Amino acid sequence: MVEKFKNYLLQSNMAENTITAYVYAVNDFTSQYGRLTKKNLLLYKMGLIEAFKPKTVNLRIQALNKYLDYLHKPQLHLKSVKVQQRTYLENVISNEDYTFLKNKLKKENNQEWYFVVRFLAATGARVSELVQLKVEHVNVGYYDIYTKGGKIRRLFIPKKLREEAHEWLSASKRESGYLFLNRFGERITTRGIAQQLKNFAVKYGLNPKVVYPHSFRHRYAKNFLDKFNDISLLADLMGHESIETTRIYLRRTASEQQAIVDKVITW
Repeated sequence: MVEKFKNYLLQSNMAENTITAYVYAVNDFTSQYGRLTKKNLLLYKMGLIEAFKPKTVNLRIQALNKYLDYLHKPQLHLKSVKVQQRTYLENVISNEDYTFLKNKLKKENNQEWYFVVRFLAATGARVSELVQLKVEHVNVGYYDIYTKGGKIRRLFIPKKLREEAHEWLSASKRESGYLFLNRFGERITTRGIAQQLKNFAVKYGLNPKVVYPHSFRHRYAKNFLDKFNDISLLADLMGHESIETTRIYLRRTASEQQAIVDKVITW
């Protein structure tokens, strides 16, 4: 379908660079979410806002909207973003729910998924980066990610997590290869992770809206600033192109704002 979309763009006499950008955006969305639903499109948009400047976000949105027009699904169109950011964070898993989830998984000896949740929350990895992690990265304590423009972002694996993971890997007699595997022994997919997290949310009575891969990255950022208030360092650790993107984590979540309002305003 994407190849047909590319041919459609070629017939529209669009610039080659624009076509390349549009096809890349569609492939990027499909690799992460697969199904074209409004919810998936909004989750993808949220990830873009967190990772890129508004100009890049709007280019991706423009590409997806063009693709939706091609599929005769204009009702799924995404709105472009403005430079202003929200005054609150949305759909971020709380520390209480994160702790509850990881403890449940550990208690049930669900080691692999316990570590999926731990690595997401303790490294700030995007789910697309998580599936690239290998046993070798745990051994050295970091994973170097090569980004656009020849830049390198180092994804650090903290000491406590490394020690836990070493015990798990030693017991499993795993010395190399991808860290997270599916039931066939192959590298797990980003969609597989997202779906399984949703399943756990339902199983344990958690809000599915806050149990998705990117939510743990948000948790990582919030916790980091609570423990070590250096927004410039956090921007580097998360791979943000602009520190303005990182500033959203200085804000409270909507539920935190509600709790404060309920407690403070008694008049």
